[in-house]
Amino acid sequence: MAKRRPSGDGMVRKREDGRWEGRIVVGHKENGELIFQYVLAPTQKALLDKLHQNIEIFRDVELCDDSRMTLAQWLDRWLDDYAAPRLRESTMSGYRMYAEQYIKPRLGSKKVVSITTTDIQRLYTKLKKGGRVHEHPEHGHQLSANTVRRIHTMLHRAMADAVRARIIPRNPADGVTLPKADTTSKRVLTDKELDDFMETIQADPLWYDFFYAELTTGLRRGEICGLQWRDFDGETGTLQISRTLHRMPGGGLGVGETKTGTGKRKILLPQSTANILRERKKSAHSEWIFSDPLHPEHPISPEAAYRRLKALLKQAGLPDIPFHALRHTFSSHALASGVDPKTLSGILGHTDASFTLNTYTHVTTDMQKQASVIVGNFMEDIFGKDLKPWQSGENAVKEAST
Repeated sequence: MAKRRPSGDGMVRKREDGRWEGRIVVGHKENGELIFQYVLAPTQKALLDKLHQNIEIFRDVELCDDSRMTLAQWLDRWLDDYAAPRLRESTMSGYRMYAEQYIKPRLGSKKVVSITTTDIQRLYTKLKKGGRVHEHPEHGHQLSANTVRRIHTMLHRAMADAVRARIIPRNPADGVTLPKADTTSKRVLTDKELDDFMETIQADPLWYDFFYAELTTGLRRGEICGLQWRDFDGETGTLQISRTLHRMPGGGLGVGETKTGTGKRKILLPQSTANILRERKKSAHSEWIFSDPLHPEHPISPEAAYRRLKALLKQAGLPDIPFHALRHTFSSHALASGVDPKTLSGILGHTDASFTLNTYTHVTTDMQKQASVIVGNFMEDIFGKDLKPWQSGENAVKEAST
């Protein structure tokens, strides 16, 4: 059916409750019946203004029957039919939680076609201040800026697909103001803490290779648990990262794609790490590089690795840190040791070097300080230590003429 400009159908009336109501045509049902968008306002003038705004919004739009769905109904369909086939199970689990706990309680009952940018902006503001809607005030919690930004990523994707499915005329998640991302320093093991941790894992023959490999590669937990011997080239000392392990909702482990497209990568291992894997391969009885000690036909689960880390940290008298902090430790020490951000970005599987720099700003700031000292030292070697401050303007001209 040819697209046409939405228009009013002459229906503008005053309701019994005193408000004014109007409608415009926004599409056609499969049987040819018209689909209307209804508008309410306290006065006739306000109604006409709203109608004109809606005519512009729905200009050249031909919506389908599904435009009458609520946001909750659309999110359920989107998660099952659009998101599930293309997203990892762990990401889907997070998205379902965002929908159930944060989005549906506040906006789920509203028709998806009626959701506005203002509605979404208010949602994010309330989430940032108070978290879930059903929590009692004294038990509530503020969501972090990064969590709100992840919720936005999900909702924006869902609304973009709604536009393509002719359910809404435009994406209302466009143009919202997001809270500034949290760029606080990542928790890493200091040199002293790293020495203590290394000393502790050396006394654990079952886990030493695993944690040594983690600290020298910075792999994500699911990536290192998902390594197979076919990924390791003993001659070149390289490792192919091509899969990740995750816990399935109903139990058991699932094998999925890496977190990002750039997550599939080949890295050159440090000589010491390559040697450890070469020795380990000699007695391997499983396809998995790091297999379950009790069931070698299975890989080490990410949860088991997390639990063992907690035990080792406690044994070493170190702070309780998340597994991801080992990745941060590797990255921070690599940057501080002079590894350039672009190379490190490739090792980590980041999308680009700028993300790596933004993630480890605390390290790059220290590197800049070190660089300024180095530059100052070699400038003194060239020009001598009695360097005068830079002069400009008339003083510089006078100095040059003497």
